[in-house]
Amino acid sequence: MEKADSSQKLYSRMRLWEFPNEYVIEPTDGSSAASLSINRHDASLNLIDELPDCSSVRAPKIQTIFGLVGLLKLLAGSYLIVITERECVGSYLGHPIFKILSLEVFPCDHSLKNSNAQQKKMESEFSALLNIAERTSGLFFSYDTNLTLSLQKLHDLGDESKLLPLWRQAEPRFLWNNYMLEVLIDNKLDPFLLPVIQGRTRMWRRGVDPDGYVANFVETEQIMQLNGFTASFVQVRGSIPLLWEQIVDLTYKPKFELVKPEEAPKVVERHFLDLRKKYGAVLAVNLVNKHGGEGRLCEKFASAVQHVISDDVRYLHFDFHRICGHVHFERLSILYEQIADFLDRNGYFLLNEKAEKMKEQLGVVRTNCIDCLDRTNVTQSMIGRKMLESQLRRLGVFGAEETISSHPNFDEKFKILWANHGDDISIQYSGTPALKGDFVRCGQRTVNGILKDGWNSLVRYYLNNFRDGSKQDAIDLLQGHYIVSVSREMSPPSQKGGLEAVASFPLALFFVLMGFFFATMSLRQVRNDFRHLFFSILWASLSVALAAFVRANGRVFCNRPRLYKPRS
Repeated sequence: MEKADSSQKLYSRMRLWEFPNEYVIEPTDGSSAASLSINRHDASLNLIDELPDCSSVRAPKIQTIFGLVGLLKLLAGSYLIVITERECVGSYLGHPIFKILSLEVFPCDHSLKNSNAQQKKMESEFSALLNIAERTSGLFFSYDTNLTLSLQKLHDLGDESKLLPLWRQAEPRFLWNNYMLEVLIDNKLDPFLLPVIQGRTRMWRRGVDPDGYVANFVETEQIMQLNGFTASFVQVRGSIPLLWEQIVDLTYKPKFELVKPEEAPKVVERHFLDLRKKYGAVLAVNLVNKHGGEGRLCEKFASAVQHVISDDVRYLHFDFHRICGHVHFERLSILYEQIADFLDRNGYFLLNEKAEKMKEQLGVVRTNCIDCLDRTNVTQSMIGRKMLESQLRRLGVFGAEETISSHPNFDEKFKILWANHGDDISIQYSGTPALKGDFVRCGQRTVNGILKDGWNSLVRYYLNNFRDGSKQDAIDLLQGHYIVSVSREMSPPSQKGGLEAVASFPLALFFVLMGFFFATMSLRQVRNDFRHLFFSILWASLSVALAAFVRANGRVFCNRPRLYKPRS
């Protein structure tokens, strides 16, 4: 294939033509570049100078698109994923940043006609996962600047690296569509290669892999621009770096299970070695409970990390729930007193009016709870507030004792910024806004916030047990963590008979709630007729029995067979 001009900017607006045998993507942002043809039979790619003849009986469908997310190959066909709607949500270094509002999947699956019945069935199941991908939230991109690198790393790039296409500059850890771009990369289609960033999912991914990479890893960068100066502060969060899991079983908080505990020191060492290479010194702040189910993880983490404690690696346990409870989050000041010296010593990144480096960040705070959501959000917002105050004092904007809270309008904007950040991550992971968000947003716990937390907890329970499995399957497919292949192990789901064929969570929940309703009604009548006590006990017993059955048979309701194999 002829190489596309890599010196060109990324195409920001294109026209997608749907011909009977091919898709054609035509740049329409003022460039006179060649169009990209994608064969609908085998997904082969070619650059063409002229559009195909439109003399067929049916005129081609045409629509505007704003970027190619990539191509994904399944069993018998490939699937083109494009951006059909976008929204400009801000700017970074003078460049617009866009949020993806809508994705669309276009199949290149004409070859499916020659596949056998089993392949067609399996292809249908896989393509259904792509429908979930179309609804992925929290995807952002820029046509002009690299969103996968922090400001400090971006500044430290060499001049030659800055001339490379954005996908070549990108940090693979944060490149959401890295796997889906591979075919386009192989065909040297740089102007079409749009890097996209996003997060990961929740309870279906826990702990660390054997190489030391943790689930739920998020790098958060807080950037301030003022009077020509630019300051940046980076924090990270990530799952407890042990081999552990939490098997969904319809309980509200499934048990934590340690896997291969003898390997804990080795994987913890790998994890912190990687953090040190990327960020410098590391302070690990562990917010989980010291007792109960979380306590076992806490104890094992504390034990394993002792092997890597050094001048560059510190570990601190702060029992968030015991110290702060559900309302006294101002007690995070106790935590700050213990980490202030680390923050002062390792600082933040600062550029002057001439974009010259005045200060650099030498280390990072790594925060975790269990989900790395709610407790972590509250804690990171506190640290971010303290560092922003430090930056403003350095620039002479704040006096020695001045704080953000002394400026109500500024304080409100800061709270909203961090509350929205926490909500966005939480929605990506759990499907709901963050818990404890009222404190981050309002500075205190409120009755309305506590009620919202209760509702969001119920929604999380439902989504995690009955929706997140398929969501994780879709993510693993898009990320290339699993590749599709035909083998003996890959057989269609067995057909269940009897109760399993009709069992569903809404039905089970309906009967449980009805049982408790009748039990309550019977109890209210006991004072009039003692026999109602018998009926109330009967209804309550039936409800408890059904709930226990649902829990014991949770996989009937919430799990689906995995039809693909790990990518080697």
